[in-house]
Amino acid sequence: MGPERKRLQWKIHPGAPESRKFRAFPELPGPTPYRPLDPVSSSIHSRPRPIGLRTLHANRQIVLQMAKRDMIERYRGSMFGFLWSLLNPLFMLIVYTYVFTTVFGSKWPNSDATSANFAVNVFAGMIVFTIFSESVSRAPTLVIQNANLVKKVVFPLEVLPWVTLVSSLFHALVSYAVLLVFVIGLSGRLSATALLFPLAIIPVALLTLGMSWFLASLGVFFRDASHTVALLVMTIMFVSPIFYPMSAVPAHVRWIFELSPLARSIEDCRSIVILGTIPDLAGFALNCVIAAVVAWLGLLWFMRTKHAFADVL
Repeated sequence: MGPERKRLQWKIHPGAPESRKFRAFPELPGPTPYRPLDPVSSSIHSRPRPIGLRTLHANRQIVLQMAKRDMIERYRGSMFGFLWSLLNPLFMLIVYTYVFTTVFGSKWPNSDATSANFAVNVFAGMIVFTIFSESVSRAPTLVIQNANLVKKVVFPLEVLPWVTLVSSLFHALVSYAVLLVFVIGLSGRLSATALLFPLAIIPVALLTLGMSWFLASLGVFFRDASHTVALLVMTIMFVSPIFYPMSAVPAHVRWIFELSPLARSIEDCRSIVILGTIPDLAGFALNCVIAAVVAWLGLLWFMRTKHAFADVL
């Protein structure tokens, strides 16, 4: 019976009167009674977790470090390293120019431009599409490949789609720099509207985040999601105005192609870079609102289902 327990101890005093033979020792202070943790000052688990843009701000160092590691792993062991991020889009643009100029002799519809301009228009559309396709294609296996982080309750799993998006945006900016060089080479000038490219891809980034959150969660419970997404991405590539302008689509079926989530963003990118015009602001605002709703719904789904990841993995 240790002194740590709060019990009354008695001791016999032989020389004491009968009525005072037993005397109680002073009571030892007992353990501190249990009190619920203060929701404000307690541990990290009791604080409400930030969502959306607050997630990115609160965990920006984690996102940047993981994105940097992701890009390093992509080029690890290669001779040219990060130089491949420049060589890949440059090689693609050269191939597009040769194929559409020499092989097909194609010209951009409703335009008197040269065949080389056809390749530039295609490459501008591919930049926007690649931002979407790289992140969405990796989303179904995103949580599975980081299963070691699932059981770390203090790690915010919702930042994983941010990591792939940052990596995709980095490569998109490198490709965009290559595009600007070719635009200057073809036209001899560059419009000031080309600086609006970061704004033009805001809807694409929001849409990509929303679908990545949804597919990252779905991929944990439905392992065939990655194969289904591959077909979906390929379909979106052909129904999006990458290899053709939206004006070239017949009017009676154009509404089907306009359902593509990337259609307006691709057209806006061409407008500001190649045509030097500001896109329709009302349509751009509507596109941003729809993409923001998709992002919010995707994040809501991810946060509601993330607690079951550990049971499945």
